[in-house]
Amino acid sequence: MTQTASDSALSADGEQRRFASLDPRTGEVVAHHPIHTAAEVEDAVTSARDAAAWWAGLGFEGRKAKLDAWRKILSQRSDEFIALISSETGKPADDSRVEVALVMDHLHWAARHAGRVLGKRRVSSGMLMFNHSATLEYRPLGVIGVIGPWNYPAHTPMGSISYALAAGNAVVFKPSEFTPGVGTFLASTFTEAVPEHPVFQVVTGFGETGAALCASGVDKIAFTGSTRTGKKVMAAAARSLTPVLVECGGKDALIVDSDADLNAAAEAAIWGAVSNAGQTCAGVERIYVAEQVADEFTEILVKRAKKLKPGGEPNANLGPITMPAQVEVIREHVRDALDRGGKALVGGPDSIRPPYVEPVVLTDVPEDSLAITEETFGPTVVVNRVPNALEGVRLANRSKYGLGAAVFSKSRGEELAAELRVGMVSVNSVLTYAAIPGLPFGGVGDSGFGRIHGEDGLREFAYAKAVTKQKFASLIDMATFDRSSMAGKQMLRLARMLFGR
Repeated sequence: MTQTASDSALSADGEQRRFASLDPRTGEVVAHHPIHTAAEVEDAVTSARDAAAWWAGLGFEGRKAKLDAWRKILSQRSDEFIALISSETGKPADDSRVEVALVMDHLHWAARHAGRVLGKRRVSSGMLMFNHSATLEYRPLGVIGVIGPWNYPAHTPMGSISYALAAGNAVVFKPSEFTPGVGTFLASTFTEAVPEHPVFQVVTGFGETGAALCASGVDKIAFTGSTRTGKKVMAAAARSLTPVLVECGGKDALIVDSDADLNAAAEAAIWGAVSNAGQTCAGVERIYVAEQVADEFTEILVKRAKKLKPGGEPNANLGPITMPAQVEVIREHVRDALDRGGKALVGGPDSIRPPYVEPVVLTDVPEDSLAITEETFGPTVVVNRVPNALEGVRLANRSKYGLGAAVFSKSRGEELAAELRVGMVSVNSVLTYAAIPGLPFGGVGDSGFGRIHGEDGLREFAYAKAVTKQKFASLIDMATFDRSSMAGKQMLRLARMLFGR
């Protein structure tokens, strides 16, 4: 059977309570999904608890075989998967193809490396405890609750799901109400590979379903979404001391140094700002360009931006704004920037025609305007000139967010990257860190805390378990009331000889 929670939620008249996922390009219904109640969420977590014990018992190699089988199913059904992502988000087919490729890459990495990263290993006992052996391993937490976003409805939550499963946990996933079909597809394909127990389940619905998952007794919550909602998740989890991993988006900056390859920088900047209709948490929203090259860079950027058009066809440059309410946020940010003295080099208020927004390039925008301080999450970008790249770094670091950033410089890329207060930086590229499975993904400040992907991502879903074993008795034993009166003095003398010089 498909490992998705029960569809038994009923309305007052006895009918099943369901909601529709819509294609944002046309408004057509993609599918209907159940609104799972708190009781159903609790049932899912309860059944996941038993499944987690079985899953953990398979060991790293046993889980790897199952996860590899799942990955092959996803590959075989990739056309269906791609079409579903596009239908629920509206994004062009190529964007969906990239997302599915990243899902497969990260799943492969997590399954392959979990044993090496989390498995039992010997640790040096040190000179004072030389008569003991020491080992360290990372054990699964149990059941992980994952709350996913709609902008990358497969790749982003799979950054938690893949690594949590590889670490030995069961997972209950609450996808966005805008993309429930993607979550259901992931669960159903997993069931094909792992039919024995409900290791990976999906619950669908709105905020109440997500709140129920936070209160359900899971062993950790992995959340991706807005800072405001992230705080609510943390508050709910705090009642039961449930740990959380929170990724809340950003206001990422791109720094263009005076010696940058301007054509490469402009192409990367417009792609980072406009791809996925700008609905990328680590997308480029601010550009600080050195005065010396600002005119030339801006001219190239504007020329490239004017070529891009939104649309609903599979080969469009960018798709619609998936969440209707986000259109008003974009409109407000553009209007505020212009009202405060900014200039529109490409587009403007008339570019916003729901559900589509054409690319908007703004310049001379004050640093305290909404387009600089708040996440816009649309195909807009601010280009402000600065005396030099270091000033750009200073302004980039003033943001309350600290997710990712990018630097274009032929001679100082790593130097500038080191000064940026963010979790990730791409030098002479944008967003490449998200496509490298071995690198952790996450930020600081209002962008949240914790990491998905890489070794850090695996350890997020496990706890460290240390074990010591006495090999033989020591002549100096402090762990007994029968110790000699000289034992403490001898221990200190030894420590001073070893470590006091």
